[in-house]
Amino acid sequence: MTVLYQDQTKSALSNFPFTYHTVAKELIYAIVEIKKAAATANAADKGITQNQAQAIVQACDEILTGKYDDQFVTCALQGGAGTSINMNVNEVIATLANVHPLDQVNKSQSTNDVNPSGLKIACYRLITSLEHTLRVAATTMNARAIGWKDIPKLGRTHLQDAIPTTVGAEFASYAAIIERHNKRLSEIKPYMLELNLGGTAIGNALNASPKYRETAYTELEKITGIPVTPLSNLMSGTSSQTDFVALSHVLVSLYVDLSKIASDIRLMVSGPNGGFGELKLPALQKGSSIMPGKVNPVSAEMVNQTYYLLSGYATTIEHAAGGSQLELGIMFPILADTLISSLRLAQEVLDMFTKKCIAVLEVDKEHCLDHLNRSTAYATILTPLLGYDVVSDVVRKSIDNNKTIVDVLKEKNIFTEEVKTLLKQS
Repeated sequence: MTVLYQDQTKSALSNFPFTYHTVAKELIYAIVEIKKAAATANAADKGITQNQAQAIVQACDEILTGKYDDQFVTCALQGGAGTSINMNVNEVIATLANVHPLDQVNKSQSTNDVNPSGLKIACYRLITSLEHTLRVAATTMNARAIGWKDIPKLGRTHLQDAIPTTVGAEFASYAAIIERHNKRLSEIKPYMLELNLGGTAIGNALNASPKYRETAYTELEKITGIPVTPLSNLMSGTSSQTDFVALSHVLVSLYVDLSKIASDIRLMVSGPNGGFGELKLPALQKGSSIMPGKVNPVSAEMVNQTYYLLSGYATTIEHAAGGSQLELGIMFPILADTLISSLRLAQEVLDMFTKKCIAVLEVDKEHCLDHLNRSTAYATILTPLLGYDVVSDVVRKSIDNNKTIVDVLKEKNIFTEEVKTLLKQS
């Protein structure tokens, strides 16, 4: 393999030789786009020649095709606030363009404004992908809700019999929950458009002229198609990383609910004979190496595990942001890596859950109706007519004698036409 990176990247490989993955390509490509915009901006400001700028732009375009992915070799876990990430990009571009990695490629920039800006661009794109997946999930849930709107079932609270509902109502609720999370995601997205690019080392724009800054943002929007703007205070974006903390919390909030939905489904598919058995899932794989015919809700379990992982990642991101000191968020590498991983996982797992669980679920109507009829769910409906004490006595006798509420009502001679009409309406 021809090596395009130079001494600073080699030092990073020596200093951080961990068996951990390399820096996410989403971040690398976003930084390359920034270098491309910066080259044009620096040429406009006469900081580098047009020939140098053209060579840098061409090198960036080649990198963005994926041709040189193997040259971005630094470990995602590293010290130095991500300087090694920036230098790896600078050096590969410099070798391809035959220019100096710092004097030309990194002109008017610092790791401290380039890396956070690159991460915001990467996050913006990943959020857009997740938004689409959420819309598909909500649409799929709504379709199930419409199809199952007339299937009665037992509603439960505290895992105890509550009142009658329908399978469709449950899934309409799930759809609404997902739609609310998509709204929250769209509300955090604009923060990813506000960059500290041009702030250089600490946010006071040292060595970056006003003309460079203006041109860099114009060019970056052209290159990415994303309407990026400078923060009103560039130093605030260099010293604080809580925009990323807020995004990670939105992801955790989403997966709190998705994990709850997945757990609900696990309960409702439990069985086939010893559990709820109200929903059915196709067998995606063998459920056991010893128990023939066992079907496990593996797609739902994956959602639960993703929640646990994202929750841990969010703690890492929060602590990394909290590790900022004075004018710089110095724990950038682990923050960037866990946030990009979180966004990827959030999208990929939800896509899997929608396709391999929600879209293929079936309802066992007989089980649903049997549970409802054998439950105490009708008690609340009868209370306004018969009174709380009378209905409490009916429920107690129903439970003690393993009879339905209707059976007890008949025994007590209070199964009147009015009661029949009330139960029928429910």
